[in-house]
Amino acid sequence: MKWSELFTSSVGKKFVMGLTGVSLIAFLVVHAGINACIWANDNGEMFNKAANFMGATVVIRILEVGLFLGIFLHLIQGLMLEFQNRSKRSVGYQVPMGNKGSKWYSRSMGLLGTIILLFLIIHWRQFWIPSRFEVGLPSEFPDMPEQAYASGTPIHDMFSIMKVTFAQPWVVIVYVIACISLCYHLLHGFQSAFRSLGVYNSRYLQLINGVGVGFSIIVSLAFAMMPVSMYFNWV
Repeated sequence: MKWSELFTSSVGKKFVMGLTGVSLIAFLVVHAGINACIWANDNGEMFNKAANFMGATVVIRILEVGLFLGIFLHLIQGLMLEFQNRSKRSVGYQVPMGNKGSKWYSRSMGLLGTIILLFLIIHWRQFWIPSRFEVGLPSEFPDMPEQAYASGTPIHDMFSIMKVTFAQPWVVIVYVIACISLCYHLLHGFQSAFRSLGVYNSRYLQLINGVGVGFSIIVSLAFAMMPVSMYFNWV
């Protein structure tokens, strides 16, 4: 396959979708692990240190650029495949197949992906931009809040920003809806990513499907519990 066909042919687009999908799955594991630090019951110290490490490490910052490129490439290729599939089937089935043909979330990947993208824009605005550029902070913080722990070097206090942000009910609701969308997106996307990369062995696919269901539920639930825990002062 030529390089140009990765972005023009149907097979190439699916391969790119699979490759970027697996990369984003790996990112979700890291991100969920960092978020889990809020439950350390140490007033955010472990979380702040982990977040500071991710923001201050050069290698991580370079990978961050690759992550953004992967997200947008995944989105663009996904939309292109969605439009391509719709154009090939301009006339629907005479008898609706419903879930007998495929699960509803498998047929709604474009919608679910769009909801997740809108959520990411809000998430970047609330946390990533303030942490990287120290602008757009909540009104409660005229300057980026900092904490100095045992090391003595002040680091960004993202934990405090999270507590203020997630004190707003609408934010919690938006995050929970996004996490539900993420769960359904992963239920199809997890196994689809590996299938697009050439995993067709039935034994491996059964294992991947099982792991995918568990991963989709556990990771999405972990993300959803973060704003819920903050809102109800469980941390």
